[in-house]
Amino acid sequence: MEVTEKCDVYSFGVVTLEIIMGRHPGDVFSSLSSGASSSSSSASPAPEMPILDVLDQRISPPTKREAEEVVSLVKIAFASLNPSPQCRPTMKKVSQLLSSTLRLHLSKPLHMTTFGELHALDGFTT
Repeated sequence: MEVTEKCDVYSFGVVTLEIIMGRHPGDVFSSLSSGASSSSSSASPAPEMPILDVLDQRISPPTKREAEEVVSLVKIAFASLNPSPQCRPTMKKVSQLLSSTLRLHLSKPLHMTTFGELHALDGFTT
């Protein structure tokens, strides 16, 4: 394995998901390494699982504003875990995204937003 700046962003994605999930996100890693970028229903461990089931169950569910921030953070983490290092954002881009007021507006309630929907990596690379 060649060590590059893309390794740092991958590590960021790992730690971010560990914090959000309250445990090591092993299923996420195995799904990504098995080609989760495809659109098949087997691309993620449970694409229809509500994101609330992925969040750390020891804390209370987020408010609408917090949910938008959590969704944005999860999408950045997924982009950081892209199996192809060239497709991962740089840490500079991640830093810019985190320091901006960027929040993805939820088109439906968080309990109806699925793991598979958040796995779509649109808009967080380059």
